[in-house]
Amino acid sequence: MSGFDNISQFMTDKLTQDLNSLRIERHKRTGDRSGRKWMVLGAIALIALVVAALVAFMPAGAGLADLGTKGQEVGVTVVARQLPSADNVVLTAGGYIIPRRRIEVSSKISGRVERLLVEKGDSVRSGQVLAYLDDREMRAQLEQARATKMAAEARLKEALAGSRPQEIQRATAAVEEADATAKTASFNLDRAMRLRAAGVLAQQALDDAQNAHDVAVAQAKVAKENLELTRIGPRQEQIDLTRAQLAESDAAVRWLEAQLENTIIRAPVDGTVLERLIEQGEMVTTGYVSGRGAKSAFCSIANLRDLEVELDINESDIPRVHLDQDCMVSPDSYPDRKYKARVREIAPEANRQKATIQVKVAIENPDEYLRPETNAKVNFLEEKKDSAATQESRILIPKTAVASGGSGPGVFLFKDGRAVRQGIQTGRELWGQVEIKSGLAGGEQLIVRGLEGLKDGDKVTIKQ
Repeated sequence: MSGFDNISQFMTDKLTQDLNSLRIERHKRTGDRSGRKWMVLGAIALIALVVAALVAFMPAGAGLADLGTKGQEVGVTVVARQLPSADNVVLTAGGYIIPRRRIEVSSKISGRVERLLVEKGDSVRSGQVLAYLDDREMRAQLEQARATKMAAEARLKEALAGSRPQEIQRATAAVEEADATAKTASFNLDRAMRLRAAGVLAQQALDDAQNAHDVAVAQAKVAKENLELTRIGPRQEQIDLTRAQLAESDAAVRWLEAQLENTIIRAPVDGTVLERLIEQGEMVTTGYVSGRGAKSAFCSIANLRDLEVELDINESDIPRVHLDQDCMVSPDSYPDRKYKARVREIAPEANRQKATIQVKVAIENPDEYLRPETNAKVNFLEEKKDSAATQESRILIPKTAVASGGSGPGVFLFKDGRAVRQGIQTGRELWGQVEIKSGLAGGEQLIVRGLEGLKDGDKVTIKQ
């Protein structure tokens, strides 16, 4: 039924209702019939004028049920055909942006953090100081080791220098004294022997003289040997032992110097501080501890100019991926930005539970818009071999404009102030868009926003 027929029916029903309400029963008093008649006719004329005005300003195809209804506001766009690029997308997958190398900066020794010089997000250079540990005990041990080394050096110097002239003179004097004593003992022994032969001296006196002579001769021999040793100097074995003690002391000094240097925590590479894991005054350790004890790392550093996308590709899709394959990366946070990339790594084994194979795609020129641990879409590209196919146009619409239903996928078109559902056949997804194989020809007004609760035939208005 047309809008005009609806209005005519409405006017007829309204007039019948008004006439019935003004009908007067025969058994009642009639009053002034002529006055009532003119009142009825005036009311009918007024109603007719109102209805005519509404009909004149009503959109074509609208009925009385639409009077006073504005309709749901929607956003529309015109469907257009596009020429594809020279690169053919053979696979699209989602993954996470990660730094190629993420370094947890730890300490080689245990200690308390005395100063902390970096914050989260700071850029650092290789060798830059990140933190200082308390080094007072280490410095005291180093001073002690250096003193021990100095003593070893002195002993070795003494051994290499040999005996001093005064020592040789003293040894020589001892030899002369021993010789004189031996000579005197020899004279005494000769006298005792003559007296014993004459029967004047007892045998005991002769024995004592003999013993004194033997002792003096032995002491003279010892004095001569000491003089020779003094002239020769220390033995080679003693010199070697002193050298070994000095080397041990030197190694202890160098080890403590290295430990003292380890109290200064430096950045191992150029990069950005992704996370700071410790605060000033806390303890760090080289071993595993509980969550409430000392910590084993200071911060995490990564080079944000060396990023890649880590993806889990289904086993059935792996034949479409190969090393050094060209790719295009688009972060979910900035879908309009595209970055050239290349497949850097394909895992040699699959994940049995997920039936996927890990693939890493290196981004060629990352910038500040790419952040680690954010989502990104990767299009794996393959050059088209059919030049004629590259010129074939296609229709791409936003993925959010596709509405699913019991009859299959479809879209809503804007026609004469209403939402009209149109069934479609979809193809591949590309950069958040869906390829339409059938159902749209181009030029239609496609509803892309305000689809919540929208049904076929609903009245809609375009949001300005």
